[in-house]
Amino acid sequence: MRTLTALAAAVALAATAACATMSVSSHVERGVNFAEFTTYEWGPPDNLPVGDPRLDNNPFFNDYLQGAVEKQMAAKGFTRAAAGRPADLLVHYHASVNQRLDVYRADNEAGYCYGDCQPQVVDFEQGTLVIDIVDVKTKKVIWRGWAQDTMTGVIDNQARLQKQVDEGVTKMFMLLPRGGAALR
Repeated sequence: MRTLTALAAAVALAATAACATMSVSSHVERGVNFAEFTTYEWGPPDNLPVGDPRLDNNPFFNDYLQGAVEKQMAAKGFTRAAAGRPADLLVHYHASVNQRLDVYRADNEAGYCYGDCQPQVVDFEQGTLVIDIVDVKTKKVIWRGWAQDTMTGVIDNQARLQKQVDEGVTKMFMLLPRGGAALR
């Protein structure tokens, strides 16, 4: 019975870790007037692997990500530069997946706990996506957005991966100031 209780507690905690909410934030360079920018282009890709061959070798991941970013850039008033024309901004991204361990302790001070009241260790995959927007003239990052979330059960499921990429990019771009084309 004790083994069953410990197993149930571990499953419940793993489910809790898998349902953790996505963490999203951004940084905007001070003094930058985003109304001055109207066009963008993709910057060169990282030469570094994501850290998980399931993403490194997934041809759809880049498509999902670029499609989500292009949709959000358009919604913010930026257009992709015409072929052969200079862009105002470069968009660049970094993605990583890492194994994480969290230890959950029972809240004995409050007088309650789950199962046998022993600390539980939860092993999960955490993904981080960083999107940089660079001013072409100054070569400075003027906006950086990032999102972190659990990737357990996501990488091998294309529908869930696409949904998570879209959600992360959408939430990040809510924090991006509008571009000049949107203000005209």
